[in-house]
Formats: sequence, C-alpha cells, structure tokens
Amino acid sequence: MIIVTGAAGFIGSCLLRKLNDEGLTNIVAVDEFSRTDKRRNLAGKACRSMFHRDEFLFWFEKNATQVEFVFHLGARTDTTEQDTAIFDQLNLQYSQAIWQICARQRIPLVYASSAATYGLGEHGYDDHDDVVPNLRPLNPYGQSKNDFDLWALRQCGILSSHQLPIANCQLPPFWAGLKFFNVYGPNEYHKGRMASVIYHTVKQIRETGSMQLFRSHRPGIANGHQSRDFIYVKDVVEVCWYFYKNRIQNGLYNVGTGQARTFLDLATNTFKAMGLPPNITFSDTPEDIRETYQYFTEANMEKLKSAGYTKAFYSLEDGVEDYVKGYLKRGIIW
Repeated sequence: MIIVTGAAGFIGSCLLRKLNDEGLTNIVAVDEFSRTDKRRNLAGKACRSMFHRDEFLFWFEKNATQVEFVFHLGARTDTTEQDTAIFDQLNLQYSQAIWQICARQRIPLVYASSAATYGLGEHGYDDHDDVVPNLRPLNPYGQSKNDFDLWALRQCGILSSHQLPIANCQLPPFWAGLKFFNVYGPNEYHKGRMASVIYHTVKQIRETGSMQLFRSHRPGIANGHQSRDFIYVKDVVEVCWYFYKNRIQNGLYNVGTGQARTFLDLATNTFKAMGLPPNITFSDTPEDIRETYQYFTEANMEKLKSAGYTKAFYSLEDGVEDYVKGYLKRGIIW
C-alpha cells in the first residue's frame, strides 16, 4: 500500500495519475477534501481509500504494517499567509508525526520541501546539508519547510555541530526531502493567486487579450526579467517515481531544471502556445509580497544526477506548449 498526502492538490493528484499509469492502485489518498473545486483532480483516478488529514494519523498508527511507501506532499502552501501557527501545525508538526511513524515501522518516506527555503539566494541554491542552518526563508511558508528539513537532518545527527542529535532517534529506512522549485502544469486551477504565471496568463488572455507581469523594483533587473527555475509537474512526478523505485542515498534533493528563465519568457511562450502575438504590460508588485519576492532561483541539480537520475527535463518551451494545448485550452485535468 502506498500513501499520498495532499492527494487532491496539484502535485499530489499528478502523482496519483503517474502511479495509476504505472499500474498501481493500492493507494491511500489523504487530503482535507472540504473544497469541492479540488474534487476534479481526483476524477478518473483509482485509489483504495481516502482519509481526511485529521483522521489519517490515527489510521496510519494502526495500519502502518500494511504500508509500503509514503509520499508526503500535503502542506499549507500559501506564501502570503503570515500566521506561523498554521504552518507549525500543518507543515512542521504533522510532518514530524508522519516521519516518526515511518521510522518506527520502517517505511520509506519522500516528502515535499521547497525552494522557498533558499530565501534571497544569498547562500546559493545548493542542496547540501551544511547549508540548511544558514538559510533565511522570506516568509512563514518557506520557514516551516526549512524548519522541517533542519529537524529531519537533526534526527540523522548530520547537524550535530549545530545542534545535538536527538538521543535514540530512529530514521525511516529511506528518506528524501524534495526541494521543489517553481512547479507548473495541469491540476493547479484551484490554487488561485498561488497558481503559476502560465495559468494566470491564459486566464488574462481570455478575459482581456493581454497579460500583466510584475514590474521590477530592483535596480539592474528589467521588468519581466525576474527569473525562476520553472519545472513542469510531469518532471516532478518522474523524480518522485525514481525515488520510489530507487531508494538510494538519504537526504535533501533539489527538483528543478537547473536553468533559470525569465517571467517574460514564460508569458511570451504562453501567448505562442495560444497562437497569439505577445501583449504584455507591467504593474507594481503587490506591497504585501514586494519585500519577500524572489528575483532569481536556479537549482543546482548535481546531487540528483549523482544519485543516478538521467531523464531529461521538459524545456520551458515544450512544457508550456504541452500544458497550454493539452490541458488549459481544453479545460481538462491530468
């Protein structure tokens, strides 16, 4: 039996599709399930049972011996939310509880970390263990993800020079924390403001015929030239599948393409996939996120490659085209 938390969400539902396509249906789907708009993400997907996240931990404790693998992708992901108590509960404490059950019952665990942990990138974008204590995320979401990464490393005694390892601690037989960079693709329609620029570009094109990107508020960076490492969700689930099949070196792993691209590139390619000439304007970055806005991210992918992952990633052009033509223009999920 495989567990997928966040199963009705963006990446979780795409992982369900991948697992089903590989012939796996003995899956327990965990989510909050109250939002009716997310139910589309589960349509046509096979799983053994579904549990509300508030009920899941009790079930997991009692049935852990039946579980083969856990993908813990469920989290509060709103980068504008400032209530740290929400993130402490859902992203830190909940993840610790899952880890501890996996450790006691010897269950492999892959969990979602985030490139938001890197903050302004002042320490680079290397997924090395010794960098983690020095990272300064820009918002409570990123901080909660880094807090759990730190906690996980502490269980291993890896950060003993910074903190004493917990006595008599136990580890899952295999674990990997995947630092997802800017993921885009089908099944993100419910994310609202947090959905990708591609999703919002298509929406604005349909409504107005144009697209507004955020104006740059930093000297030396032109409007639209804020850059991120954009990765297609189909590549993300391929990496998850790789770790399911190859339980190799424990640790944190970047999951990006290794190449930063501008938001202008992203929007321009979206217009191209829509068969339209670009019509792009700029507006001020909202004040509530202006000071914590990442202007550049680019994953160092050497660690994943050294772990044996060789599959090529979608280029930005190919990923945008597949997403827009295959899903957004047709109004379907994956």
